[in-house]
Amino acid sequence: MKIRKLIVSQRSTLTHRKPLSNFQLESKQCLSSYTEEPELEGFSQFIDSLKNYEKSGVPKDAGTDSDDGFDLGRMKRLMTRLGNPLSNFKSVHIAGTKGKGSTAAYLSNILRSEGYSVGCYTSPHMLSIRERMSVGKMGKPVSSNALNCLFHSIKRSLNEAIVLENGCLSHFEVLTAVAFALFAQENVDIAIIEAGLGGARDATNVISSSELDASIITTIGEEHLAALGGSLESIAMAKAGIIKHGRPVILGGPFLPHIDRILRDRASSMFSPIVSASDAGARTSIKGIGTFKGRPSQCCDLVIELDHGSQSSIELCDLNLSMLGTHQLQNAVTATCAALCLRNQGWRISNGSIRAGLENTFLPGRSQFLTSKEAQKLGLSGSTVLVDGAHTKDSAKALLETIQTTFPDSRLAIVVAMASDKDHLAFAKEFLSGKQLEAVFLTEADIAGGTSRTTSATALRDCWIQASRELGIEVLHNRMTRYRELFEDNFISSTRDSKHETIVAAQNSLSDSLRFANQILRERTRNELGILVVTGSLHIVSLVLASLNR
Repeated sequence: MKIRKLIVSQRSTLTHRKPLSNFQLESKQCLSSYTEEPELEGFSQFIDSLKNYEKSGVPKDAGTDSDDGFDLGRMKRLMTRLGNPLSNFKSVHIAGTKGKGSTAAYLSNILRSEGYSVGCYTSPHMLSIRERMSVGKMGKPVSSNALNCLFHSIKRSLNEAIVLENGCLSHFEVLTAVAFALFAQENVDIAIIEAGLGGARDATNVISSSELDASIITTIGEEHLAALGGSLESIAMAKAGIIKHGRPVILGGPFLPHIDRILRDRASSMFSPIVSASDAGARTSIKGIGTFKGRPSQCCDLVIELDHGSQSSIELCDLNLSMLGTHQLQNAVTATCAALCLRNQGWRISNGSIRAGLENTFLPGRSQFLTSKEAQKLGLSGSTVLVDGAHTKDSAKALLETIQTTFPDSRLAIVVAMASDKDHLAFAKEFLSGKQLEAVFLTEADIAGGTSRTTSATALRDCWIQASRELGIEVLHNRMTRYRELFEDNFISSTRDSKHETIVAAQNSLSDSLRFANQILRERTRNELGILVVTGSLHIVSLVLASLNR
């Protein structure tokens, strides 16, 4: 079945006429965040009470590279106090600007398909902190009961460590230690560990070369510039810090030539064999878009020849990936190269398990199309809704390319909320210079449980207005007198009258933003395909998904 058959016809049912200023949601439902399970209340309070780096503008759960006072010795001492859990299993360590979570998910599922018990530690989470730690052969998040029991069994050791370190242990350091202790307790065969926002000076980098089977560096991009030295080169050096002496490193890429050289020089200095996932030995193509196991999917061919031996080569034809886009195909290639690297080290991994693992991987909030029932639950009946956590120029470009590949003739309305440390202008320019935008609603979502890192809706709107001016694109925004005159009396007819201009508006309420954007999109597209996109951060996506799970 082709993906387009999944899309509900979008004939407009908007016949009522209401002023925008008085417009009310047809449903009283509002979007609310997920509340952690009561059983984990003590654990959540303990974690939230720890030192974080929000004062420096760095998310408390993103990692530790950015803190001038970070000392890897703290993590080593904490590991010792917990009985050196890392000595109980082998690890694969993943760093990079983008693609870490997807690559970790792909590789974890490949290993699980072969029957291994796998621990996977990633961040951030969408709905529950439990999502950061999956264990076992099924890949499910750790249960509330198991996490709670583990926490209480090691709480005394954690408190002693905090005292000995003069209260300097952070949220991320302790959470990482808890994950490692969990994997040791569950006797996993191998753990896939995602670094925080850097690498060299990250809590996860406590893994030693003897405990590591491979490192992976996915991509290098200009995110967290201030926290990681201020340049692309300094970011590359930070990520390369996870490369360990004598252990192979898989380079995802593609990288700029001088960035590739930095990574290779680091590997060479550490006598680490290099496996490249973006050279001539890896060939891929997207053959078409369809459905697989009830989800939109892309049918791909993937051929990798790392050398002439069968252990380092694989050919997968008609591979169905539920994670859409060329960037996700590249993540799949990187994970496959890592699997081949592990196979060369003696891990039992068949080609069939690699296919099964790749095809069974799906992450919420990454190019995720909501079902018609989910859209209806949000009060967006009959709409095609796409949620994606893109929050950089590069990820916005990848999202637009995915939409173009999947629905080349579609028109978009987008709802955006972003953190304060992102490049809002570059993000806006990428969207404005891409597909036809009918409406852009800038809104707000709490970041990491608070408002200190949230960008106001009006500040975002002003960035989009600036971006439109710099690109020479006319928009109709709610700072304009003409906007207020048009929409004061008749919202629906004014939407039609302004159909040749992109509407840009600030709206504090996320639920209002969704409804307004959807109404404009459906009125303008009529019988054409329109897609309502929710993006800008995983936090706004998690709010939408949490509302579906209330």
